[in-house]
Amino acid sequence: MLEDTPQSNYEEAFVDVVGARVYYLHAGSGRPMLLIHGLLGSSANWRNNITALAQHASVYAIDMVNMGKSQRVEGLDTGLRATANRIVAVMDALALTEADIVAHSYGGAVALMLAALHPRRVRRLILFAPANPYCHASDLMARIYGTPWGGFLACVLPYLPAPIQRIALGEMYGGPHRVVDSCLQEIVAGLRNPGTLRHVLCIVRCWFAERAGLKSALRRVKRIPTLLVWGDGDCTVSLSSGKILKRRLRGSELIVLRGGGHSVFEEAPEEANRIMVEWLGRHSLSTPRLRELPQAASVARKARGRAMRHLSPGT
Repeated sequence: MLEDTPQSNYEEAFVDVVGARVYYLHAGSGRPMLLIHGLLGSSANWRNNITALAQHASVYAIDMVNMGKSQRVEGLDTGLRATANRIVAVMDALALTEADIVAHSYGGAVALMLAALHPRRVRRLILFAPANPYCHASDLMARIYGTPWGGFLACVLPYLPAPIQRIALGEMYGGPHRVVDSCLQEIVAGLRNPGTLRHVLCIVRCWFAERAGLKSALRRVKRIPTLLVWGDGDCTVSLSSGKILKRRLRGSELIVLRGGGHSVFEEAPEEANRIMVEWLGRHSLSTPRLRELPQAASVARKARGRAMRHLSPGT
């Protein structure tokens, strides 16, 4: 069983965005970098990556609305376009003109849509097994969870014994022994929150239509420098789909980690951090499009200060 490495040093805060309080972690200084978690994830998924990345960037790890510690909002549009636009609203609130985007799984699909809709806001992309139009490995599960019976199963799963939960997540991580305890606890906590569960089931039920929309949007992402990172044991988003995605994204590179599952940045954080830092160093743009300009940096500091004053005790 994997153990967590010591937590990073970062500040915790909230920022108000489109009628919701969005929670985020921040560390480091310099060019901004935004970390987007996957379905049923949270900013805490990046706990073992933030310190390494913060040595090179001003890192923001967010909880998407209806997930993690961010506010639950009923009736929220769960489409990829709407979700990507909410990410842009977070960037606006934090005065981030542009950012490097690091994302995982469903968050990777959001990041791709963000890059398609707002290419000037995205400098580079690092995507860990992003959900994409060419993967059909999870189609059956999506159809199951899109039914009333599947919804009932999702409600029951977080209350089953932990060993069963670990087995259920084992395929995603490349084996039950690779499921980090804290990750299991965060996923279970998300499923136990009715607002999160409803939000996730809505995303699943709309996934096939959203996947088709993402496929048509990808042509607008072709020239953005992109790193794709996959575990060769990923049973959730297939490596074969990653190879197709690499061909579609002309500015992309694919790195495969042997023995890795669906969340290699959590399973092997030191290796993932090394890969990210080295790739960013090799793909620095000669004319930096992405930076916190002096005025923007000042605004961002003020925004963080306001957000910190609104941070609830104990969060």
